[in-house]
Parts: sequence; structure tokens; C-alpha cells
Amino acid sequence: MDPKLVLASSSPRRRDLLARLGVVPDRIASPDIDENPRKGEVPRVYALRMAEEKAVAVVRHAGEIVVAGDTTVAVGRRILPQAADAEMQRGFLELLSGRRHHVLSAVAVIDAEGRLRSRICDTVVRFKRLGEDEIKHYVDCGEGLGKAGGYAIQGRAEALIDWMAGSHSGVIGLPLYETRALLRASGYPLD
Repeated sequence: MDPKLVLASSSPRRRDLLARLGVVPDRIASPDIDENPRKGEVPRVYALRMAEEKAVAVVRHAGEIVVAGDTTVAVGRRILPQAADAEMQRGFLELLSGRRHHVLSAVAVIDAEGRLRSRICDTVVRFKRLGEDEIKHYVDCGEGLGKAGGYAIQGRAEALIDWMAGSHSGVIGLPLYETRALLRASGYPLD
């Protein structure tokens, strides 16, 4: 009998990304953890810790495999959280305008025996130099609210990005190459 898969996320984007691998979670559980960075914590360590803590936080029944992810947007050592309001989002877009930033997408999988495996994907993204009108238009559309760094690459923001090196799916919310490798290593049947 194939193991059951639990997605430790309420994100519809992560569900959609898993579907690209032909994977439909048997169960979805939203982890309840403190997502504040620790004092002095660097973005890469933070993203991995978040994915691992999310995986561990959900109740896992016998024979279940848990998959969790975290997407962290960083400018240098500064972590840009989810944009809580339009003012915060505007500030993020002004900061990101015309410069490169990192999107760190971590995935953690707990196999049916309870072993935790995790990987991280680092994608470098550069926005074009954004005019005030472009920032206002994007903020007004509401798409980036609640998103790390204040934007959603799978929407209108993609037309504002002039260069990227790494994983498009990772920027959306789950790096598919790393996710597939971890699921296979954990005994989840994938083609």
C-alpha cells in the first residue's frame, strides 16, 4: 500500500505545484508555528528552519509522509516578510526596484519512519527599475498582499522581472526539483 501524503500548508499554490508532479495530498494540515526570525538569523537558515518546523508541527499518523515548504525573500541579510499592508508592500517594491534579491525556497519531508530530510533552493531575481506609477499600479491590484517580499511571480509581477536565475516554481512557493528528489528519497512513489 502506498504511503499517504500530508501537505503541511494551506497554500493553494503549493497544492497546485504538487499537482505538477502528479501528486495530490491525501490530507492538508496547516501548521501553527512562530514564523518570526530569531535575532541574527540569516535568511538561508531561517527558510530551512521554517520548512522543517512546519513539517514537524503537523500531527503525522502511522505510515504518512509529510511535506512542508517555506519561501523567504531576502535582500542581503534582510528578510522581507509577507506584506501585511499596501504601505509595507510599496516599501518592499521600492527596495527591490532595479536590483537583485534572493528567493530562498526550502522544502522539508518527514518519511513514514519519521526521518526528516530538507533541501533549499536559492533563486536570484531582479526587478526592472520600477517607476512610481508601476509600483502604485501593482500595489493597487492587491496581488502582492500576504506574499513574501510583497509580490507574486505567478501573476502580474512576472512582467516586471527582467532577469532570473534558479527555480521559477521555487519563487512561487515550492521548488519542484528538490521536492521530487526528497519525496522519492522518502519512499513516496513518483514516476
